[in-house]
Amino acid sequence: MKLINIGFGNLVSAQRLLTVISPDSAPVKRLVQEARDRGMLIDASFGRKTKSVLVMDTDHVILSALEPKTVANRFQNETEEEQSDEEG
Repeated sequence: MKLINIGFGNLVSAQRLLTVISPDSAPVKRLVQEARDRGMLIDASFGRKTKSVLVMDTDHVILSALEPKTVANRFQNETEEEQSDEEG
């Protein structure tokens, strides 16, 4: 199982990650509030400003203080490492 560091020592499963989005739009804010109401919200921002919202295939919504581009780069690096492990 490949894990992605989403900040402050928190890790998520790369296989379970569906999307990484910015929290600024109204639909995303609604998504976060609905997840909070359902008890499916995980706040991994440690009290800092939320800069990205991760949606998992388990219906969990995770808040991170990292920019979406940073999380995407870490995901890409994990994918590249996995491919190089398979080749070698």
